Amino acid sequence: MNSLDMFFKPNSVAIIGASSEEKKLGHAVLKNVIDGGYTGNIYPINPNADSILGYKCFKSVLDIPGDVDLAVFVIPSKFVNPVMRECAQKGVKGAIVITAGFKETGLEGAKLEKELKEIIKSNNIKLIGPNVLGLIDTHNNLNASFASFMPKRGNIGFISQSGAFATAIMDWAAANDIGFSKFISIGNKADINEVDLLEVLKDDSNTDVILMYLESIDNGRSFMEVAYKTSKIKPIIVLKSGTTAAGAKAATSHTGSLAGSDQAYTSAFKQCGVIRASTVEDLFDLAIGFAYQPLLNSDNIAIVTNAGGPGIMASDAIENFGLRIANLSNNTIEILRTNLPPAAAVYNPVDVLGDALADRYEFALRNVLKDENVDGVMVILTPQVYTQAMQTAECIVGAKNPKKPIFSIFMGGKTIAGAVKYLMENSVPNYSFPERAAFVFRSMHERKIWLSKPEPVYKKFDTKFDLAAKSLRSPERSKRPSLGDWEVREVFEGYGFNLPKTLLATTSLEASDFAEKLGFPVVMKIASPDILHKTDVGGVKVGLKSKDEVIRAFDDIMISARRYFPDAEIWGVTIQQMLPPGKDVIIGSVKDPQFGHMIMFGLGGIYVEVLKDVSFRIVPVSEIDAINMIKEIKSFKLLSGTRGEKGVDQNAIVDAILRVSNLVTDFPEIVELDINPLRVFEEGAVAIDMRLTVGGGTE
Repeated sequence: MNSLDMFFKPNSVAIIGASSEEKKLGHAVLKNVIDGGYTGNIYPINPNADSILGYKCFKSVLDIPGDVDLAVFVIPSKFVNPVMRECAQKGVKGAIVITAGFKETGLEGAKLEKELKEIIKSNNIKLIGPNVLGLIDTHNNLNASFASFMPKRGNIGFISQSGAFATAIMDWAAANDIGFSKFISIGNKADINEVDLLEVLKDDSNTDVILMYLESIDNGRSFMEVAYKTSKIKPIIVLKSGTTAAGAKAATSHTGSLAGSDQAYTSAFKQCGVIRASTVEDLFDLAIGFAYQPLLNSDNIAIVTNAGGPGIMASDAIENFGLRIANLSNNTIEILRTNLPPAAAVYNPVDVLGDALADRYEFALRNVLKDENVDGVMVILTPQVYTQAMQTAECIVGAKNPKKPIFSIFMGGKTIAGAVKYLMENSVPNYSFPERAAFVFRSMHERKIWLSKPEPVYKKFDTKFDLAAKSLRSPERSKRPSLGDWEVREVFEGYGFNLPKTLLATTSLEASDFAEKLGFPVVMKIASPDILHKTDVGGVKVGLKSKDEVIRAFDDIMISARRYFPDAEIWGVTIQQMLPPGKDVIIGSVKDPQFGHMIMFGLGGIYVEVLKDVSFRIVPVSEIDAINMIKEIKSFKLLSGTRGEKGVDQNAIVDAILRVSNLVTDFPEIVELDINPLRVFEEGAVAIDMRLTVGGGTE
């Protein structure tokens, strides 16, 4: 028996809390196991009954004569732990605790759940739940749930953190003739979680597409690792709720303030090939597209329609989703022109006209599919006087191509209902509107690109680790979370960043001498580990062109800093060479509780402050990831050069992103950091201003 086969291929199932009363869950679960066609041994457990639904009843699992692979709990929460101990004594391998009343209810429930976890861990029992709908495996005829019916057998696996949501999805799927291979509710995830089940579905020959509804991910790193491997085999489509929750910690950096809790999920999904759905409608639009049809080879889409308006809508949708309207070959155009009515449009969209019968649709579709310039087809049908909806559906099913996906867009209601049902039954997805079909085509195209992506390569730099560690892990530094300018400078110097020439002055005369040594003009900044936002307290002066200006600026900076922060530790004032103009960008990192460090990139100034035009990735970041981060921002063209301006050194930005990735990987105690700005020139880049905070420990 494989690691989780006790759930999907059990030789015996005990229903603890089985009941003869039809309105009780214990009755529904037992009946589902029986009616689902399960052929193993079924053991109802109820101390007050002799038999239920024709099966001999046992007072305890300890009374069962044979082995028990799987125990399904449908008893009040206060009885679960004592009975779980009996299951341990019996040698039960797996348990599904449908019962609610655990950590989701508060402190007392959390104590019960903690005790439950201790029992199963110490006795090597695998557990799904508590607080779940249960588990269904249509291919093994197992319905160990309180769902109202057994779903249709299919090739879609579904993992849901919400049992109630799962029942609604199952009902919706049945109404739309969608089948499942496995349907698993994971609830509180006291033991088995989404990562464990993703491993199962990855290797399940009956599952071609994986759907997930998640409210949280417990171990982000493990999820990314397993999801990456799985997504290279079969698509994973996730609907993640809780997208607007902000982090509990007050952010001190630009990166922290922009990296809401949902951003980590978006970045992680992107890096491991997970397709993210925004709505339930998206979830199933994507599911049926991937489950029923082959992937697009490229992004050239053809349209066959019997109405001009919807054809134009489809064309707009295709272009709006970043796809291309296929250019039909001259040969295809000539065949269509010769055989379709003179008023028909023979370019793309191909309009077969409102009086088209099924045979005209079939002729156009088959010839369009033959065209080497076409990668996928939308077939649009609007019900008109002569329209043969069912016969046209049959023609579409007959024309299916193993290398080119076909989506139908039968628009309407009553008159097309039978045809739509036929299409879905025969693995042709039907979408109500062209925009939905275009959305799925785009996701297919993105998946095709994902599958062709090479394995990521993570660059490791030679660094002065000890120099960075001296500042990050010194006894003095450990007393405060933020590093001062000079300490931060040593950290970034240790990791190979180009920094402006800088000297630390403790008196105004020393400052004037240093300024002369560096060469005017200069920039001056307060040097203090306690003052993070220097500009806000008058702690920055720029463009100083003489010794007298420097002396006055030194005194002004010190007075202002003391006024705002009378108790701050002040080391002096840094004197820094003023750099020539370039493009200012920001690179930052913030630590996410689920996935670890995230890196942010964006242009400086209003682009990050106001427009929030940024991109994110989870560490470690590969070179390809870094390149894509730069290209993803809307203001990317400003880096490439516009209106006669020369572009900047994008390789220098890539280098800086990868060095930050190395830094936070080597020093996991870093909580937030910003390089703001990194000034990028035609050649090279210089980190002008940096900020860095750390948390406790180095784990």
